[in-house]
Amino acid sequence: MKRMLALIALVGVVSVFGSVQAQDKAADQKAATPAAPAPAAAAPDAKAAEAPKADAAAPPAAAPSAPDSPQLVAADKISSGDTAWMLSSTALVLLMTIPGLALFYGGMVRKKNVLATVMQSFAITCLVTVLWVIVGYSIAFTKGGPFIGGFDRFFLNGMAFMKEAGKLTVSHLGLSIPESVYMTFQMTFAIITPALIAGAFADRMKFSAMLWFIGLWSVFIYSPIAHMMWEPSGYWAGKGVLDFAGGTVVHINAGIAGLVCALVLGKRLGYGKESMMPHNLVYTLTGASLLWVGWFGFNAGSAVAADGRAGMAMVVTQFATAVAALAWMFTEWLVKGKPSVLGIASGAIAGLVAITPASGFVGPTGALVIGIAAGVLCFIAATSVKKAFGYDDSLDAFGVHCIGGIVGAILTGIFNVKEISGADADLLVQIGAVATTLIYSGVGSFIILKIIDMVVGLRVSEEEEREGLDVSLHGERVE
Repeated sequence: MKRMLALIALVGVVSVFGSVQAQDKAADQKAATPAAPAPAAAAPDAKAAEAPKADAAAPPAAAPSAPDSPQLVAADKISSGDTAWMLSSTALVLLMTIPGLALFYGGMVRKKNVLATVMQSFAITCLVTVLWVIVGYSIAFTKGGPFIGGFDRFFLNGMAFMKEAGKLTVSHLGLSIPESVYMTFQMTFAIITPALIAGAFADRMKFSAMLWFIGLWSVFIYSPIAHMMWEPSGYWAGKGVLDFAGGTVVHINAGIAGLVCALVLGKRLGYGKESMMPHNLVYTLTGASLLWVGWFGFNAGSAVAADGRAGMAMVVTQFATAVAALAWMFTEWLVKGKPSVLGIASGAIAGLVAITPASGFVGPTGALVIGIAAGVLCFIAATSVKKAFGYDDSLDAFGVHCIGGIVGAILTGIFNVKEISGADADLLVQIGAVATTLIYSGVGSFIILKIIDMVVGLRVSEEEEREGLDVSLHGERVE
């Protein structure tokens, strides 16, 4: 455990130190001021002296600055096409958690824990929805300091739809859709991120402790990271970090928190000695398939418009996912002698994770490299690395999501295509954002876990764990 934490800390510190050397890109992103036209030649008549004043071009009008906070606009400013796409994307991303992730994780645990596992995904969906409406959205997506937003949208105060007046509010991050749609779209990201963490502590955490941890983590870890990376006043957003759909905010964030959970809770009883094979891989493959379909809303929806960037994000998402699934499958086939259903499903998820930060910024070549790297490296992390360090990341939340997120975030800085993204990439900024997420989420998760352990305790008793969480925590079982 000490070696693993030391390794994470070392990588984070080195990365942050390197990123400090990156130049501020704000000046490079300013549009060049158009040159004033040359004055007309003076006419050889009595009015020549007045010509310069009459012919001098007026200074160009300053371009209106982009809004930095939600705005009240006329209803005719809303794009029905963009809104329809974002409504669909919101439903697709919610589908990723319930039932997608619930089935994916539920199939991988032992039969005595399947209900407890799917219950976690469903309960997290409910809990985070409430917290997001009350405070999460406001501190993530309103203007504030470099590390956290304000309380302008506390309990969605100020978010409006006035039917008779023909007006409504829009987010400054989605000017062509109602703010209500943008808020709910981002809510689905806030839901699935902590739900991913549950894969690391499967089979052994108290349900009450899980609710406390997810609630506190959602407010104090997820929302600040989202603000730093995505809100224009956020620290790394201001530095020009490229994270299209959540490589840092979702996957690295959840993955490192999952590793900390696994280390703090310790191994499952019998880990490494008893068989802990998945009880129903049909559930897992079905869940993986739903995650794949839902991910089009996740990545292409992050364009916040029905446009060419959304189309390109869809293309590279499909391509990278297929490549990563095959890369994991062939690597496993080479190493273990047989390709497995769990392996190809895990490879697909690794590809989806890795292409997430890059999906609106890279072309097919970048997607190919990202897919291969994700499939191979996540396989190694979920097998060899986990075995070497001896931690019990039950369903490979760290091996797939954190490692895949790091791969994608860094390769985004290498394979960014400016014609697609409209921005230059800075590799040191990418590394700095990764390091910030690792350190902030890792340390913050550790503190939250220790506080909860002192108050209510984290882990079920040995007797409850052996009996199974379905019966011991929920009084139910699958026959």
